[in-house]
Amino acid sequence: MTDFNDRKRGEEAKFAMDEDTAFRVAARRNRLLGGWAAEKMNLTPEETDAYRKAVIQADFEEAGDEDVIRKVLGDLTAAGVDVDEATVRATLEEKGVEARRQLMSES
Repeated sequence: MTDFNDRKRGEEAKFAMDEDTAFRVAARRNRLLGGWAAEKMNLTPEETDAYRKAVIQADFEEAGDEDVIRKVLGDLTAAGVDVDEATVRATLEEKGVEARRQLMSES
């Protein structure tokens, strides 16, 4: 019985750690995407910091990445930047890889 309980606790700890890592990767990815979009919109450093936070916050609106994509694409379009949804999705994917790499190198 002890082995089963130990294994159960181990699996629960691993799940919690995996969820924490996924959350941190997504937040970093969104921050990087916000920086990319801010650069395209020629924002000031102060505006860039605020925009990065707004992109991270947008991810809490609904499950999945659609809320982030919708925000960034809408903001880029409103700013007159010639970009399409496929570009935003591809950049989101690239920033996800970069975010994971950065977090793993910090550990």
